[in-house]
Amino acid sequence: MATDVKPTRKNLMAIEERIDLSERGHDTLEKKRDGLIMEFMDILDQAQDVRSGLADNYEDAQEAIDIARAMDGDLEVRGAAAALEDHPEITLQSHNIMGVVVPQIESSKVKKDLAERGYGVMGTSARIDEAADAYEELIESIILAAEVETAMKKMLHEIETTKRRVNALEFKLLPELKENQEYIEQKLEEQEREEIFRMKKIKNKKEEAESEAREQAAAETKERPEGEVAVTSD
Repeated sequence: MATDVKPTRKNLMAIEERIDLSERGHDTLEKKRDGLIMEFMDILDQAQDVRSGLADNYEDAQEAIDIARAMDGDLEVRGAAAALEDHPEITLQSHNIMGVVVPQIESSKVKKDLAERGYGVMGTSARIDEAADAYEELIESIILAAEVETAMKKMLHEIETTKRRVNALEFKLLPELKENQEYIEQKLEEQEREEIFRMKKIKNKKEEAESEAREQAAAETKERPEGEVAVTSD
């Protein structure tokens, strides 16, 4: 509260410095918040495309595997899947967006040609090959979706944190500091007026005392007999 602050010029200077620093910090955080929102909107557009692509790839993969199971049987499909030797590899890295560290997922060995899948080319049907192609596309979509969704959540969290800081400065700290500044300025003005009034009062008393002294001296001069010389002692 303002009444808890001692109304001194030193405190006034300190508060003015804090206000200046807080206002500059507020402007910086506002720019960061706006930049984060713009980046988030770009990621959101990308996420919507990725989600749509993921849904399409899932439907394609489901349809392809259903056809393969219906035409070639579960045993044939499971055997082709079990023949895979080189499994996909995932490498997790990161990059910075407006001070926010977001994941960057790199994948390898996801898409394979027929020879790399482990099952004999002549021993399987084209339907199994199509199902394998569809699931490889689905896996790549899942990896991309994981990267984009995680980045979006991190960006959203940072936006909310930055907004809270901006609001705290704008609606709490700065109003309190300015209230303290106004309180101290008013008190200092009151003290200055009181000091001016006190000095005037002292001056008036001094002038009154001097006037009384002059009047008393004049009266004593009139009362002294003519020709009498005032005797002064060393």
